[in-house]
Amino acid sequence: MISSDIKRLKDIFITFFKIGLFTFGGGYAMIPLIEKETVEKKRWIEREEITDIIAVSESIPGAIAINSATFIGFKIFGRKGAVAAALGVIMPSFLIIAIIAAFFSKFGDNLIVKAAFAGIRPAVVALIILATYKVGKTAIKDKVGLIIAFVGFALVIGFSIHAIFAIIGGAVFGLAVYWFWPEKVKEILGKEVK
Repeated sequence: MISSDIKRLKDIFITFFKIGLFTFGGGYAMIPLIEKETVEKKRWIEREEITDIIAVSESIPGAIAINSATFIGFKIFGRKGAVAAALGVIMPSFLIIAIIAAFFSKFGDNLIVKAAFAGIRPAVVALIILATYKVGKTAIKDKVGLIIAFVGFALVIGFSIHAIFAIIGGAVFGLAVYWFWPEKVKEILGKEVK
């Protein structure tokens, strides 16, 4: 029993360590890898759950990658799983930053280093676009969802509204749809509305 618990915690830690190690660009760039590892490979969570996890992780203080990892770890194995996942996703960045800090003044102006980062940045943008596409496929189920997504995007980008207010606005709109058009909610969710 104890050895299987340790094995499970080790698996959670290593999975999130790999996610933290092989993702450049931080939080949002990690979403596709988190989804691939936890949904497709490990089957720890369902594809639809990742959208909810991202929404909650964005809504609370802290980095989205750490919040997501902690949430998923908790779902898999309780508090110990949350700690293992959080440490796993944090550790690579911590170690890499410690090493870079020791040598940055020496290599920061190096043309090879600058060229590498010039190539990494657009690749990170591609990963974020991929994450948006994958999450959008599960989150946007009809025209109403598409409108909510575009309005939220416009508010955040066009009016510099904090993302939390866009998420809260989406929740309020969803509740209003539920209140006034429960049949629409049934159609969107494909489930019985209680």
